[in-house]
Amino acid sequence: MTVLSRDADICAKGGLEPRPVRIVHLGLGAFFRAHQAWYTSEVDPEGAWGISAYTGRSPRAAEELSAQDCLYTLIVRGAEGDDAQVMSVISEAHAAGDLEALCKDLRSPDVSLVTLTVTEAGYGTDAKGKLDRSNNAVKADVDALEKYSASEGESGPDASLPHLETALARLVLGLDARRRAGAGAITIVPCDNLPGNGPLTRGVIDEYAACLGSEAAAWIKENVSVTSTSIDRITPKATDDDREAAEKLTGLEDASPVVTEPFASWIIEGEFVNERPEWEKAGAIFTDDLEPYENRKLWLLNGAHTLLANAAVNRGYETVAEAIGDSEVRTEVEALWGEASRYLPDFVEADAYCEALLERFENPNIKHLLSQIGNDSLAKLRIRILPIALKELEAGRGATGAVPAIAGWIRRQRDGVASPDAQQSAIDEAVAKAGDAGVERALLELLEPELMNDAEFVERVLRAV
Repeated sequence: MTVLSRDADICAKGGLEPRPVRIVHLGLGAFFRAHQAWYTSEVDPEGAWGISAYTGRSPRAAEELSAQDCLYTLIVRGAEGDDAQVMSVISEAHAAGDLEALCKDLRSPDVSLVTLTVTEAGYGTDAKGKLDRSNNAVKADVDALEKYSASEGESGPDASLPHLETALARLVLGLDARRRAGAGAITIVPCDNLPGNGPLTRGVIDEYAACLGSEAAAWIKENVSVTSTSIDRITPKATDDDREAAEKLTGLEDASPVVTEPFASWIIEGEFVNERPEWEKAGAIFTDDLEPYENRKLWLLNGAHTLLANAAVNRGYETVAEAIGDSEVRTEVEALWGEASRYLPDFVEADAYCEALLERFENPNIKHLLSQIGNDSLAKLRIRILPIALKELEAGRGATGAVPAIAGWIRRQRDGVASPDAQQSAIDEAVAKAGDAGVERALLELLEPELMNDAEFVERVLRAV
């Protein structure tokens, strides 16, 4: 069997030559390849918009893609079957820590955009959206950027690049390289499930930029535009069966295919300071008021996912489709939706959106693993579940829709079976300080101290645990 590469006959006949790099992406994963990369490919038949992509926590995705010339198979899996296409929009793939390549990319005036999918935890923020300076990785990056800035006075701009652990610290270092090269203004497009992801990203960038000194901070503030987005496309982790399916559909062996659903949504608000692909031709929506759509998605789709990944998983289910088929689980999800819908305007049509979500969740051919969705649940609960819980408690209601997700997370952390979490050190510290008798309360307080003011809610969660 022929391995997927630009030399393979099927690819050569399709003219899949590497595209010039005009977009940098941080967070090379399956969702990015099914979403932003797909949108770009759909509106770029002439091959003018290539992407240089950088991994998140592991270099594996870059290694796998580089071994097959950055090509991959996108399998769109509907209820009636699969469609597949070979994607060529990624031109280069790098490990996250390759700062020399990142700075080189951002020094290029041809690069006009940076897109981000670094996960909620990847921004390194606290519950108020500021840099979490108690986070070890954030503290290390603040120190490294300050030392780098100070060393330039002695070594000049060729001082050795620092080791940086967080994606946005690396981005800021690259933006400073762009400033020094005179490459001009640039737009940042965050695409993570965060409320107000644009202002949040703007704040983190500015906090890190301040570590490089006033000149760098001022340039970044004046020449870097940050948009806000709401994104949506279910993208489960690929399995060996999916790799076999990709080979059958294309005749090419692919170590890194991506599986996704037919549905896709991208809503964008903000200013682009230079050229961009015409994503609207593939269905992206540009709006002056993103927040209602963003909240609809975060509270209804992502909130339900977080509930399933922390509560339904304790019933033994492995996928979204399995879990939503349980009538009790569905009742819990619908209770969460009912509470969240109270805070959404009529024009977003929350009821119709929930009906569509049920159809998507029930798609038997999408194996969306609850263990995958459960990663970084502390940040996800704070963003997707807590806003509605706090609103409900403030209104004098019980916030019962939030209880299964919160209680399920506490139970899984207590029992040592939770999915990986970027904030595990903070979780472990809270558990260690509490001792065996108060672990559940300590975890609830870590999630949100304000919840502890409502004794009835606390007892309801503890009973559910």
